[in-house]
Parts: sequence; structure tokens; C-alpha cells
Amino acid sequence: MLSVSNLEAGYGDVQVLFGVSLSVKAGEVVTLLGRNGMGKTTTIKSIFGLIRPAAGAVEVEGVALAGQPPFKVAQAGLGLVPEGRQIFPNLDVEENLVATAANRGKREQAWTLERVYAFFPRLKERRRNMGTQLSGGEQQMLAIGRALMTNPKLLVLDEATEGLAPVIRAEIWACLARLKQDGQSILVIDKNVDALVKLADRHLILEKGRIVWEGTSGDFLASPDLKDRYLHV
Repeated sequence: MLSVSNLEAGYGDVQVLFGVSLSVKAGEVVTLLGRNGMGKTTTIKSIFGLIRPAAGAVEVEGVALAGQPPFKVAQAGLGLVPEGRQIFPNLDVEENLVATAANRGKREQAWTLERVYAFFPRLKERRRNMGTQLSGGEQQMLAIGRALMTNPKLLVLDEATEGLAPVIRAEIWACLARLKQDGQSILVIDKNVDALVKLADRHLILEKGRIVWEGTSGDFLASPDLKDRYLHV
């Protein structure tokens, strides 16, 4: 589904990523873990063309995308739930959902307004509210719904539950579990390791712009020192 090989990127003269490689298979949930400032968001921005990689390859189902503009990446089937949600404040909920909606893959069970509203009933209740009139949890639901409306082959979430109340975090994790059951491929960044271990198939840890560990949830649980070595601030 997604293949990233030897990715190098940064900002100006500051290099952040040093040969990052990762992959996500169809129907798989993969996490990208690490402390703040280790390169997780830079990796996502490089994949989506928000910054231009200095070296390396990004492919979606064999289509080369490294250095391509973001709309090309979206057309290839990647959907992003960005850090900070970045919903359109001057649009209401329904307008946010339909603004970038597409079904390029001609899915039979496509994500539509009705399906998103069934998935997130609160959004239907708030459908005429402007983006800035929503709570943080509602904004995150909207950001996920907006990405799903592009009918992505791979859904990418950068800081899936950051800043949300525990009850809302639990709701988001339950939604992602349902997406996984439906066969949705997912790449997710978050600090809630306990929830991620229950959800994901594989985990990768970034340390100073390099992948320093990769394994399954079973491997992660069998290595209790990983949290202290790479994840605790």
C-alpha cells in the first residue's frame, strides 16, 4: 500500500530525517512512535508533499510520489488527519466534509455524508455549526470524517488524540478500531501507547530522525524497556 525508502528531509540547512524507511500493507494498522522533535510529523509532511524530501522514495501501490505536490498524493489515495486538525474555520461542518470529497477508486461502499454522520452522530447534530464552534473532540471527529470523505486507500493520523479528554480519546480509539475491522489501512501517530498496542499490527519508533526499532504489538509488550528508552520525555 505505502512504501517509504531511505527518506531524508529537513528544513533549510537543518536535516531532520536520516534514511527513514517504513511500509503499510493493505488492511494493516501501523504506528509511528517517538518523543517530540524526533521527526514524526516531518515524515508525514514528506510523504504528503508538504515538504520536499532531499532524498528517498515514496510509493503508493507502486506509484512514485516523492517530491509530488500534495494534491497528487491525495489523488493517489492518501488521506490526512493533520496535527492540530486544521479544519476550515469559515465553513460549517457539512461544508468541511464535502469540500474535498471524492471517490476516485469508485468504491461500492463509499464514504458519503450519510455514512460519516452514522459513524459520527455528533457531527450530524452540529452540521450547521461553523468549525470554530466545535469542541476539540468534535473538531477531531470532523477532521477524520473529512479525510474519510476522500475515500482514502490509506488513512494517516498525525497526533490522533492529542489534547482530548479521556472520554473523547476512548471514542476516537473505538472509531479507529471499527475502521480497522472494515479493512481500512491506517498509519497513526499518537502518544497513547497503551491504546496503540491494542489497535495496531506493527510499530516503528523514531529517534533523532532514524527508525531505531520495529516490531509487532507482541514484540513491543515483550520489551518493556522501550517506553523508558525512546518514548518517555
